Amino acid sequence: MSLDAFLALLVYALVTSITPGPNNLMLLASGVNFGIARTVPHMLGISMGFLVLLLAVGLGLGAVLTAFPVLHIGLKIAGGAYLLYLAWKIAMSRSLAGKGETKARPMRFIDAAAFQWVNPKAWVMAITAMAVYANAEHPFLSVLLISIAFTIVNLPSVSIWAGFGTALRGFLSDPVRLKWFNIAMGVLLAATLWPMLK
Repeated sequence: MSLDAFLALLVYALVTSITPGPNNLMLLASGVNFGIARTVPHMLGISMGFLVLLLAVGLGLGAVLTAFPVLHIGLKIAGGAYLLYLAWKIAMSRSLAGKGETKARPMRFIDAAAFQWVNPKAWVMAITAMAVYANAEHPFLSVLLISIAFTIVNLPSVSIWAGFGTALRGFLSDPVRLKWFNIAMGVLLAATLWPMLK
């Protein structure tokens, strides 16, 4: 992969990682409701889960889904159902979690990593990146470079959303504002399913 191609890949990775989608909306809500420190496992889970997804797609899983469309449809249905469940949980949250509170909890590392496998935006990003930037002459090396590019930009990108949510905690400490913020986040998260339904 040439330097120009790698720089173009980095731009693609940055734009797709930092724009709104299920992960970033959940991180914004988590930053508001739990603060940055308790959201770190969620951020790391997204980055590592997406890295594993990228490697799997690049090493052949994308071709399997193309060959067996029923698997792709099943993945869409499972992802959509889980996304709606998460949207509901966010929309119904009514109080900021304090340090000693254990009833409500942010998404765990393993949950966030596993979510990438049913996240429609993550699949589109991974399949598009591999289709556009993978090199047939050096397939393993190009898959590795694509994965490195996303790893470089993904964690800083998702951290911005969690940090922005944390910055809003003071403003949203008012229960009425928090209620409407969480409802709006739940609705927006559910709305991210729209492109998948087309």
